[in-house]
Amino acid sequence: MDSQTALPVQAGHDVSMAGKLKPDSLGVLGILFFVLSAQAPLTGIAGAVPIAVGIGNGAGVPAAYLAAGVIVLLFSVGFVAMGRHVVDAGAFYTYIGKGLGRPTGSGSAGVALFAYCAVQAAMYGLYGATVSGLVEHYTGTHVAWWVWTLVTMVIVQVLGASGIEMGAKILAVFVLAEFSILIAFALVTFFKGGGPEGLGFTDSFSPSAALKGAPGVALMFAVASMFGFEATAIYGEEAREPRKTVPRATYLSVAVITGFFAFTSWMLVSAHGASQVTADAGKALQSGDAASFVFAPITDLFGGWAGDVLPILLATSLFAGILAFHNSANRYLFSLGREGLLPHRLTAINRRHSPWVAGTVQTVLSVLLVMPFAILGKDPVLTLFSWFSGVAVLGVMLLYFLTSASVVVFFRRSRADTRPWNTLIAPVLGALGIAGAIWLIIANFTTLIGGDRTTAVWLQVTVPAVLVLGVAAARMTRSRAGTTD
Repeated sequence: MDSQTALPVQAGHDVSMAGKLKPDSLGVLGILFFVLSAQAPLTGIAGAVPIAVGIGNGAGVPAAYLAAGVIVLLFSVGFVAMGRHVVDAGAFYTYIGKGLGRPTGSGSAGVALFAYCAVQAAMYGLYGATVSGLVEHYTGTHVAWWVWTLVTMVIVQVLGASGIEMGAKILAVFVLAEFSILIAFALVTFFKGGGPEGLGFTDSFSPSAALKGAPGVALMFAVASMFGFEATAIYGEEAREPRKTVPRATYLSVAVITGFFAFTSWMLVSAHGASQVTADAGKALQSGDAASFVFAPITDLFGGWAGDVLPILLATSLFAGILAFHNSANRYLFSLGREGLLPHRLTAINRRHSPWVAGTVQTVLSVLLVMPFAILGKDPVLTLFSWFSGVAVLGVMLLYFLTSASVVVFFRRSRADTRPWNTLIAPVLGALGIAGAIWLIIANFTTLIGGDRTTAVWLQVTVPAVLVLGVAAARMTRSRAGTTD
């Protein structure tokens, strides 16, 4: 199907650019803000670090973030090499299709879309609960979490349709706000010489510290915190000089994310004291307020105002992540429509060059994922957030593995790039590291989702099921069309 096929005219929408996203819209920093927003830094620190410390390897958690960063960096080498030859809003599924065949690529597209929609739905659950609690705290009025979630879905839909530049500007404000307070805390703690036991570098980064306790659990949460960096390639069509911008944004994102989580978690360990940090994290987890493990030392350092600001920044952190994943998911839908795997109507572009039909469909999918939990009266944090975030992490890690394998196959077959490190050694090492991370995630999935074993198994099965169904559907479609792989 021709990607330039004309679409019926809709009031207020320009179809002359159907099938094309707006080029030259984002530079390295613009893409970086989208990636960091998807990370939801404050959410990652306040949500993952207490668990990793409490039931993982205690003071050695910062080393786990460094290890995760190395794995992701190795993956990025092949990812970037492929990106120099393939520029498409579909990113993962396009890359995988180039090396492992279009049916596998199509199946991976289903996994990517499922993962992005799942993580966005998960964040909606935590966001709704957070905003509901803030409103009740400051006004005394209780409004159900799902009301705030639905209102926010409308806002996200409007912002998503307002163009990529508008989204980048809004995300920049939110990301800078949450980064600023966390980095300020970490830097002040560092230059003060650390907490009650000093900086404790060897307590966090020595081999013995990294390997004590349950390092696999800590590594699992560290890898999960890297979720979203691959969005650098999704915005390739909208980037200025994508073959330069995307690689730079990718490596910068990995470096910033790794450095941020490793340094901030180290200073949190130092603030509590290496000998006391595991017990403090355990108390926070038992109290049901894991974020207090992070918020308490920041409030102690900066004063009571920080305790009032942090919950608000947590809400804006979640909002930024929701908007970032909305933009990622609707670009997947747009790309699938352009490839003919989904209705071509999804390629409709409005006057701001935003995929408005794809964005609308993505919002509808969010409603369908979130509202059953509201109707059934489920806890939005213990079920919606925990379950779907676990599924999303597992799905994206599978995509990382398939992409690494595809990079090796693609370059061995095409010889478009013959550099051994970029096209063979680093992708293979990355694939091995990712395979190990997947094994850890599956082995500790019950912990990751905070649920029971039966629920964990059902949730895990959804990821390969989506992949298999996607591959089967693609093969059937191609068979009817009389084409071959």
